[in-house]
Formats: sequence, C-alpha cells, structure tokens
Amino acid sequence: MAFLAPGGWGMRRPGLQGDAALGAILMVAATLCFVAMQSLIRRLGGELPPVEVAFFRNLFGFMAIAPIFLRHGLQPLKTKRLPLHMCRGTLQGLSMMAFFTGITMAPFAEATSISFSGPLFATVLAVIVLRERVRLRRVLALAAGFLGVLIVLRPGFAEVGLGQGLLLGSSLVWGAAIIVIKKLSTSESAMTQTAYMGLIMTPITFLPALYVWQTPTLEQLAWLVLVGIFGTVGHLCFASAFRRADSSALLPLDFLRLFWASAVGYLLFSEVPDLWAWIGGGVIFSSATYIAFREAQLARHGKT
Repeated sequence: MAFLAPGGWGMRRPGLQGDAALGAILMVAATLCFVAMQSLIRRLGGELPPVEVAFFRNLFGFMAIAPIFLRHGLQPLKTKRLPLHMCRGTLQGLSMMAFFTGITMAPFAEATSISFSGPLFATVLAVIVLRERVRLRRVLALAAGFLGVLIVLRPGFAEVGLGQGLLLGSSLVWGAAIIVIKKLSTSESAMTQTAYMGLIMTPITFLPALYVWQTPTLEQLAWLVLVGIFGTVGHLCFASAFRRADSSALLPLDFLRLFWASAVGYLLFSEVPDLWAWIGGGVIFSSATYIAFREAQLARHGKT
C-alpha cells in the first residue's frame, strides 16, 4: 500500500543527470521490498495472528528509524498538528491490520490488484468530505477504476470472501489516510510524519494484538524482524525515488508489484496467476495513475 509519496517526497530534487535512473532503480527496489514483506506476512499468517504481525512490523520499523532521535533529538516531534498525526496513525493502523489479515486469506496477486484502489477511494472521499471539485475526465477515470475492482472480484461469478472484503476495507481506510497525509504535507516534514507514524501505529496495533497474542518462537521472531526491515527499506526506497525523478516516470513502475506478486504466489504458494486479477489490476492501476497525474497537472496550474 504505497501508491502515494507523502511528505513532499513527490517533489523532484534537482541533481545530477543520473538521478532519474537511480530513482527508477530505487522504485523497483521498493516494489521488491513490499512484495517480499507481504510474502513473509502470508508465510507467518498460518502461525501467528496477522494483527500481531502488524504490531511487530511497526515495532521493528520504528526501531529502524530510532537513530533519527539520536541525531536530531526531539526536533522531529515539534508540531502544531498533533490531532492530524493521531488521525493519520489511527487510519493507517486500521488499514494495515485489515490488509495483513486479508492478504493471508485471498490469492496473492488478487490482493495486490485490490491494493491499487486506495487512491480511487481517496478521490471519492475528497469529493464527499472536502467538497473538492472533480472534472469529467477524473470521473470517467474513477468509474473505470471501480470497474477494474469488479473485474478482479467478479461478484456473482466468483466467491467474494472475507479476505477480499478486508482488502477492500483496507483500501477504503487507506484512501482516508491519503487525504490526511495530503493535509499534513502542507506543513509537516517527511521526518516529522515518519516519526509520528511509528510512535502512533506501534501502540495502536499492540492493543488488538494483546487479545490474540501468541509468543513467537526465535525463528518466527527472525521472520518478523525481516518484515519490519523490508517494510522500512521499501518506504525509504520509495521516498528516495520520488526525490530523484518525476512521478510520471516512477508511478508506472509500481505496477511491477503485481508481476512480483504473481511470481511469488506461483513459486511459493502454488497459486496459478489469475488472468482476471491482471486485467482488473491493470485497469485499477491505470485509473489511479491517471488521477494522480491529472491532480499534479492541475495543481501546477493552480486549478482543482
């Protein structure tokens, strides 16, 4: 769930000519890290409760960014928008727990396809909650995107179970989080957002994990450390990529997640890649990418 680059990471940093190529490499690395993390979640899903896995992902992820405080002290925590940070952390925590649970119950490639729908929900919520205007082309793109969701799920032709429902719910909540992230990005640095994300999401996922707690073995703990590492490194690569190259060059590479997920599903979990997941995922991804490009284009011209 990493379609949006928050905290100003979508702004290209002036630099050397090779920055664009490095940005592309970092984006590919990010997609690999995210799918590696999700494959470990699927592997652990039959042994540990997914909400507990979510807690350890946040705990070890926060430990990975702890050196920020050693270097900058409490400076990253200075903010006048604590309620928004709390809202963002709560929404992302709920989205993560739903996603981690859903990915253990639905086919791997299908789960990845559904995850592309977060920005679609964000656009709809922005219209309903923030009263943002949407023009005809974005309305058509939204319609196409949700058609893509129907292609993936095929209600009436294929069983739509709890796993798919959780994944859709996760995307809806993530869409709400995207709106909060956009609000925060107008005044808060990426460092401040990252620090509060770790501080808030760790206890939020810990509380529900207590109700289903299973003490992990040393082997499971090692896998959980890798979940945290892959998740954190993936976000760092994702952020760094958008500082080095334009989103128009990078966002299409995010579709590689579906390719990696199909390969992992086939090789590790004996899942035959679903053609409908590819078709629907492609439609969802194209729609969400167009909306992102269109919003950026209108923002540059001071329009909505």
